Order: sequence, then structure tokens, then C-alpha cells
Amino acid sequence: MKAVILAGGFGTRISEQSQFKPKPMIEIGEMPILWHIMKLYSFYDVNEFVICAGYKQHVIKEWFADYFLHTSDITFDFTSGNEIIVHDKRAEKWKVTVVDTGLNTMTGGRVRRIRKYVGDEPFYLTYGDAVSNVNIAELTRFHQAHGKCVTLTTVSIAQQKGVLDIDGDNTVTAFREKDNEDGTIINGGFMVCNADIFDYLKDDATVLEQTPMREMAAARELKSYYHPGFWQCMDTQREKERLEKLWESGEAPWKVWND
Repeated sequence: MKAVILAGGFGTRISEQSQFKPKPMIEIGEMPILWHIMKLYSFYDVNEFVICAGYKQHVIKEWFADYFLHTSDITFDFTSGNEIIVHDKRAEKWKVTVVDTGLNTMTGGRVRRIRKYVGDEPFYLTYGDAVSNVNIAELTRFHQAHGKCVTLTTVSIAQQKGVLDIDGDNTVTAFREKDNEDGTIINGGFMVCNADIFDYLKDDATVLEQTPMREMAAARELKSYYHPGFWQCMDTQREKERLEKLWESGEAPWKVWND
């Protein structure tokens, strides 16, 4: 199965970084968050990727074109015809197709545009701005067992403030810190899709998370795989800094692979 990654948005909520590059190319530990997502899939032997690019899509293409320069020691020998010598070349086992899915295309429209690259086979689908330690193998088994159109991974987002317990006459009976039981369950991406999903994607203006998801839910073709572990998106500069600190600590929860 191939992994499709949505990487075409403007990233307006983290404009401090995205004015120069697409949000999936913003670095965590000197490597794009897109790379971190792909490393998770690769750990589970998913090594074929389709990147749905759009905004500043050339940055993504150029980064992959020069990947060996980013990961190897290089000698530039100008004395012998501008020869480039690559030392200790470290390459991933990846096959990456970067598709320009349009500047203003919505999420469902972007998926619709890459159909020819995935054909009629099931595929993984996720967003290019969130990392997790979700078990892709277990997610896949869950999806295959129920046979529905789409499985999405759900995660719990904890409240950001203290929690109040209030009784019937508006008396505060307890004040406590938030915990996992106080969270809201959301779609964390890391989806598995059957080819039937394309029946729900009408045109470039289709927002995957709106009409298609509602129609699949109404048809009972949408399943939830709950992931209780780590998940974090990178919508803001503060969230980027949190991920950076985790990476620099050497204990990043999403790093399930070995160096």
C-alpha cells in the first residue's frame, strides 16, 4: 500500500515559517516534519509515497531531488571538471511521487487528483503537519477486518485550562488540572482508505472533512481507530517549539525507528 500525504496547504496559522516554505517542510531537528511522518510509515515497511503538493510545491520537489546532499558527506572537486563525490551515501528505501495538486485545491480535491497514482488499491492517507507513534500495522489490520471505506485514527486532545466540577446550583465542587479524560476526540489523520473514497470526491472544491466524511458516516462506511498514545500537530509556532524540545531531548515519542 502507498501512503498519500496532504502537503499543499498555505499553513497560515504558522506564517512565521510558512511564508518561506510549505508547512510540511518546516524542520523539526533539522529535518522537515514531512520526513518524520514518512519515517514512521517506513518503519512499518510502507515505502511508496504520493505527496499532494500545492503551495510552494517546488520546495518539496527540490528537497527530494537533493536528498542525498542532505544526508551524506560530499566532496566538490573543482580540479577535475567539477566532480561531485558522495561519501557514505545514506538513502531511504523510498519511492516518492510529488504531485502538484493545485494552489487552491481543497483536501478532498487533492486526493481526487492523485487517483491515477494509487489506482484501485487501498492506500494510507494523512496530513503533512502531525506526528504520532500510532501503530500502522495494527491500524491496517483493524481496517482490513471491518471492510468499510475509510478508517481514521482518532486521538484525544486535552483541554488547555484547569477543569471545574460544578453542581446544580452553580457551586464549584472541585478544581483540578486537566487529564486525558477531559479531552475532545478528534480526527488525527493516519487514515486507511479503500478506492471507494473517490466516489465521494466530486471536484477541486471538495473538502474531505466536510461532505465526504458526513456522507460516509451516514452510509456507515467510516470507522474510527482510537490511538491512546502520542499525537501532535504543528499548527502554531508554539507547537513547533514543543516538538523541537522533544526531539532535542532524545525522547521524541514519535521516533519509533532506529537511526
